[in-house]
Amino acid sequence: MKATRMALHTLLAVLLLLAPVVSPSAEPKSRSCSAVKEAYISKGFNLNDVPTQGLNGAHLKVCPQGFTCCTEQMEEKLSQQSHSDLKAPVSQLSSNLQSTFTQKHRHFDQFFRELLENAERSLHNMFVRTYGYMYVKNAELFQHFFRELKRYYAAGSSAVDLEAMLANFWADLLERMFRLVNVQYEFSDEYMECVSQHTEQLRPFGDVPRKLRLQLTRAFVAARTFTRGLALLPEVVAKVSTVGATPGCARAAMKMLYCPYCSGQVALRPCQNYCLNVLRGCLANQADLDSEWNNFLDAMLSLAERLEGPFNFESVMDPIDVKISDAIMNMQENSMQVSQKVFQGCGQPKPIMGFRAQRSLSEGTYTGRFRPYSPEARPTTAAGTSLDRLVTDVKKKLKHAKKFWSTLPETVCTGDRVAPGDDCWNGTAKSRYESVVAGNGLANQVSNPDVEVDITKPDVVIRQQIMVLREMTTWLKAAHSGNDISTDNEDAGSGGEESGSGCDSPSCQDPDMYFSTPGPINPRVVKVLREELESSSTTSMAWRGTALAGALLALVIAHWR
Repeated sequence: MKATRMALHTLLAVLLLLAPVVSPSAEPKSRSCSAVKEAYISKGFNLNDVPTQGLNGAHLKVCPQGFTCCTEQMEEKLSQQSHSDLKAPVSQLSSNLQSTFTQKHRHFDQFFRELLENAERSLHNMFVRTYGYMYVKNAELFQHFFRELKRYYAAGSSAVDLEAMLANFWADLLERMFRLVNVQYEFSDEYMECVSQHTEQLRPFGDVPRKLRLQLTRAFVAARTFTRGLALLPEVVAKVSTVGATPGCARAAMKMLYCPYCSGQVALRPCQNYCLNVLRGCLANQADLDSEWNNFLDAMLSLAERLEGPFNFESVMDPIDVKISDAIMNMQENSMQVSQKVFQGCGQPKPIMGFRAQRSLSEGTYTGRFRPYSPEARPTTAAGTSLDRLVTDVKKKLKHAKKFWSTLPETVCTGDRVAPGDDCWNGTAKSRYESVVAGNGLANQVSNPDVEVDITKPDVVIRQQIMVLREMTTWLKAAHSGNDISTDNEDAGSGGEESGSGCDSPSCQDPDMYFSTPGPINPRVVKVLREELESSSTTSMAWRGTALAGALLALVIAHWR
């Protein structure tokens, strides 16, 4: 009997010890899903999806299968939400980068085009004042010159052979001027063809054509290639910035972002290293872009240095009216010697019958007079800025964009998105994250403990963009050396057939896994002269005397009357 009472006392003691664990007041508190319901509703989901009390998690496919506030339907919805949430910061950072360089491209393109317009307008105004009717009568020659320069800027050597165009311009100018300074003679087309053939020997315009050819070629190649590089940059970003919805990435995103919800810990954020592993797994293909991306940016920065220095588009175009005028004056001053050499080489021309060589200069006095070029007197107004300011600004942006893709996980896994120390979600519980962080790139994901990545199937779109960047880098390096590169499909843009990622699973067929990608590009290198420019300022030019020019032009005007 005594033994029986002792056994009862012992049993009672055990029951009393167990009582707090199963007390009626403790169970509703530990099993309540009210916080989960509130957080779930804030995401825009139906509150009726959330159970009032916790469930056994045997039905869960991703989250730990212990106590849970998530039904199978909730887990599916939160899985879809996790993919969007993971994409959001990546999309925002990429959009900012894309917007920055879209704006920079617009500024540079607008600047170069306005500079061409301003140069043409300046030449027209100066030549009207200086040459009057003689220029107006021959204005089409100069209009064609600028029209071809604009075409070359827009489409490169696939549209305009710049060297040939410049040679034709000087040949046409020589023909017209030769007729003007020898108005007493009659010249056949065959005779003028002979004159054109001797242009290089005659050097009627002095050294201006050679210098201007080198300056224009180098400046235009640098300007248009740099602008094309700026246009390509946001195109590449747009194509590669979307996080691929592979099954492994989608599963990892759900486990990191919303499995804490299902366990009732709605405020618990992931550990930083855990976040890094998930992002490095999901962005493995983008990280492989980084090397060629950095090479491309280095080539852009190198060409930017050229734009600031010897290939400065602004310093060539702004005073181009002065340079052409100087060439014309050189021809005027040496017209007698040039004419004599032509007569010796091509034969004595036939005089025009009835031409009166001696006429009073007072009948048509030439009053046009050049004014020396002064940079202070002609401020740059193209796009309201200067090339130096544009280049200085874009160089900062290019440097900041380096290593963008390889550092993207670190950029995302900071601030409020992660929790410090041990007070964080490690994928299974609130505790320290013990796993080693995987390296960047597809090959390193074989050891990623949190994302299943098929390293045998690289993303096709990103591999194509790597090739696009590599090719553009070649173009930029060629431009740095003064070489023009054009393509047959340059004006066609970078459109092409759509391509998918390396994932073959139906669950990969997310719309943002497909992008337009450029077709194969076959570059054609057109080498230009590599002669060094003689040391002379491109922003100012001394003027020679105009007495002989005035007399000759007055003679012509008198004859026209």
